[in-house]
Amino acid sequence: QVQLVESGGGAVQAGVSLRLSCAASGRTFITYAMGWFRQAPGKEREFVASWSGGFTYYADNVKGRFTISRDNAKNTMYLQMNSLKPEDTAVYYCAASPNLNTPPRVRGAYNYWGQGTGVTVSS
Repeated sequence: QVQLVESGGGAVQAGVSLRLSCAASGRTFITYAMGWFRQAPGKEREFVASWSGGFTYYADNVKGRFTISRDNAKNTMYLQMNSLKPEDTAVYYCAASPNLNTPPRVRGAYNYWGQGTGVTVSS
């Protein structure tokens, strides 16, 4: 079993940066594929970024602005979000899968989810 806890969300103005954290416990973090997803009000949960097997993947609408990273020694994953836009407003969730070959963008491929942290970007 893996427990995931997100933090770092908040209400900000457009153009600023935020860094989200996802603390993992319960199993060997390094062997897990990890991802970030987000869900805006009234919309489906969508892929944002993931790290698996040394490779990173990004949704087109965040590429160049968001950076995913992980500190295996701290069992923590991060999402650095720069140049935030109002359309980035959502609840952000971290996710984990014990399969390093997990399709990085497929929500259903992840076994464990955090409770989410809210990000609100105003113009």
